[in-house]
Amino acid sequence: MKDDKTGGQPPFSYLLKVGHISANPVTVRLEADKREREALARLWGVQSVGDLHAELQVNRWKKDGIRMRGRVKARIVQACVVTLEPVESDIDEEIDQIFVPEGSKLARIMTDESGEMLLDPDGPDLPETFTGDTIDAGVAVAEFAAMAIDPYPRKAGAAFADHVEDTGEGDKKPSPFAVLKDWKKE
Repeated sequence: MKDDKTGGQPPFSYLLKVGHISANPVTVRLEADKREREALARLWGVQSVGDLHAELQVNRWKKDGIRMRGRVKARIVQACVVTLEPVESDIDEEIDQIFVPEGSKLARIMTDESGEMLLDPDGPDLPETFTGDTIDAGVAVAEFAAMAIDPYPRKAGAAFADHVEDTGEGDKKPSPFAVLKDWKKE
């Protein structure tokens, strides 16, 4: 999730040193400042991000992995798909993400005998990999918030009016069976 307008830097970043994380969960609280919220609004294609914060529990997972659990909350404003008026939305998403070092056996995708990937859509997500000795909790929080954005926000009570195409026969609604009139049985 890199933003080209910020020189390749993610708009919301909070680096955690892997070596400083123990088996006992540590609480990490993140909150985006005004500049970060403005950059996220541009990245996400929304009118504004009024708030973005998260409370996470971070601890070691297995031998060399890191587990990050918690909640991300945000308040965004988008344009209604019907009226283009501003629509406020609240995001409240649960985060449960595992990070493992690049090249770890835990990050391998399981395959069957024929080489096809075995993925359980209801199972846990595959671990994310990291390089070096840091993971970016800010990027993970921003990604979870972005996945929760409604792609078709609609203001309460807004509805599309019945759309009738001009068929050359006035404003009468075309029959759904009109395409069959030239069909002949062979």
